[in-house]
Amino acid sequence: MKLSEIAVILDAKVICGKEHLQREISHVFASDLMSDVLTLDSANLLLLTGLTNIQTIRTSEMADITNIVLVRDKKADPEMLRLAEENGMVMLECSYSMFRSCGLLYNAGLKPVY
Repeated sequence: MKLSEIAVILDAKVICGKEHLQREISHVFASDLMSDVLTLDSANLLLLTGLTNIQTIRTSEMADITNIVLVRDKKADPEMLRLAEENGMVMLECSYSMFRSCGLLYNAGLKPVY
């Protein structure tokens, strides 16, 4: 599924990386715990999180994750956006809870990592 389709499903706002919305996503992982994110080894991954600090971007960079959705109406700060842009990341913001976001994406056919 393309990131542009995910943005529609989640009624999300693209805040970074609009030029990469044609990326294909096959798996989703949801966590606010970045130590769990570091254990991932999956391509075409989308991270759902409510953690809005620079640690989210740094951890994603280390785990080769380039697609992030901030849930629960959380907002990225300018430092996060700057670093995400430098790393070619796509970031979306949505008002849905993590639970609802996961459910919508699962029903749309995306697979969980585990």
